[in-house]
Amino acid sequence: MRGLTLDDAAALADVLTRNRAYMAPYEPHRDEAFYTEAGQRARIEGLLGERDAGRMIPYVLVETATGAPVGAINLANITFGPLCGAGIGYWVDQTRNGRGLATAAVEEVCRTARDELGLHRIEAGTLVDNVASRRVLAKAGFTEYGLAPRYLHINGAWRDHRLFQRLLHDDPPAA
Repeated sequence: MRGLTLDDAAALADVLTRNRAYMAPYEPHRDEAFYTEAGQRARIEGLLGERDAGRMIPYVLVETATGAPVGAINLANITFGPLCGAGIGYWVDQTRNGRGLATAAVEEVCRTARDELGLHRIEAGTLVDNVASRRVLAKAGFTEYGLAPRYLHINGAWRDHRLFQRLLHDDPPAA
């Protein structure tokens, strides 16, 4: 896992294109431009702008031997003050599923959120039928706390999501 860079645009376009049908049930509608190098470059520029503003940290999961992207994870909507929390989202190339990559990445991002940012709470949401993602979150210490009806527009419709959280510590927010 490493920080996302503009140099990842072409490789991400490739892996996202290869995983397009696999990820479609879990993703919002994506136009054709999303799956191009230019589309990924524009998306990455936006993510890096959010990073520079302190609102998110985008990472790419990479193949150890080649450094090629095989997934991504983002710590987003970073909020300090009394909430001191963020949301997490991730995906892994279909050919790499079931190897613990997502779980390890979620655990590492939670460690960074706690130890480097001082965050108290991380949230995640999954489609109600996304058993694999719920398993990742459970292994990484998240607990389910609710159901959000028609939470996100995914695969052409408003979909219900199960909501999860992981409390990282109970220290008061930094002054």
